[in-house]
Amino acid sequence: MAHELTGKVLQVLPEQTGTGRNGQWSRQDFIVETQEQYARKVCFSAWGEKAGQVKSFKPEDMVKVYFNIESRDYNGRWYTDLRVWKVEPAGQPGTRDVKVSDGADDMEPLETGDTTGEKDDLPF
Repeated sequence: MAHELTGKVLQVLPEQTGTGRNGQWSRQDFIVETQEQYARKVCFSAWGEKAGQVKSFKPEDMVKVYFNIESRDYNGRWYTDLRVWKVEPAGQPGTRDVKVSDGADDMEPLETGDTTGEKDDLPF
């Protein structure tokens, strides 16, 4: 399930790098503040080439972040990441465009009512 959020960059944290079983990796965390009446601060993680894109943003930049939510168990504790799959500049400062989408808004509305004039005998 993909989500999106638009907000203001508060901080780009130091890049983390390392070597894993699949080779070199890099991770860039950054904090975005929503522009709602009661603003929220959200920490996102960008991996690989997306980490490089995040470095170009500065505090106060408005961004639109597309991400997936992922949780994993490590030694009996659960950790949740907001993994970025796309990030782009969005609007001007002061824009109040904040949306978290679960995809339901993109669905076609269901037809209600009998449009053929025939009665349906189905029990559901």
